[in-house]
Amino acid sequence: MHDTLRNVETPEGIELQLAIAGPVARGLAYGVDLLIRLGIYIALSFVLVLQGATPLGQGLYLISIFLMEWFYPVFFEVLRDGQTPGKSAFDLRVIHDDGTPVSLSGSIIRNMLRVVDFLPVLNGFGLIAMLLNKDFKRMGDMVAATVVVYRDASKSAAQLPDTKPVAPHFALNQLEQQALLSFAERSRVLNEERSSELAELVGPLTGKQHHSAQEIYGVANWIAGKR
Repeated sequence: MHDTLRNVETPEGIELQLAIAGPVARGLAYGVDLLIRLGIYIALSFVLVLQGATPLGQGLYLISIFLMEWFYPVFFEVLRDGQTPGKSAFDLRVIHDDGTPVSLSGSIIRNMLRVVDFLPVLNGFGLIAMLLNKDFKRMGDMVAATVVVYRDASKSAAQLPDTKPVAPHFALNQLEQQALLSFAERSRVLNEERSSELAELVGPLTGKQHHSAQEIYGVANWIAGKR
């Protein structure tokens, strides 16, 4: 299913494994979006004919086509977590290189450059760029620092490390318990530096003056009901 895997580190120090989408999946998603836009254009043309094809109607029709062609993907990518209807159908999404959600400016840039990718015909330049790039980026992605990935790559069930449960040395309130659980659940995606930093913050909740990540995981397992 996935074309290639890539590890990135977010600004928060979380390590993610992204599954980069290749030309075939992206082409299929583009085809779905194209069919949706064509359906809208046909519907608008029928409305125009029923109204007698007045100059005003023709003008509104051309404006609608312009807005749909240039801002249809921007609208969905920004408001629907990087997914147009076509991308959603194939479980794809657009994000920035560092794993953060695509921004308004990033989406505008990558989609405005589609006109370059389309040259000389049928996205020729864009396809060549994707095949020559390890992250399958078309030129718009390169300039906007974006990448198209499989959405399920960032979804992983929260699991606690397999550590022997250890009872805390004193009663913990709900917020304190949640802090320990959250740290343990994120253990697999935190780099060593960030893990040590967070361990210093939540470690005292274990009741020990000197604490390790393993001790925190043990208390988290106890809170989760493992005995």
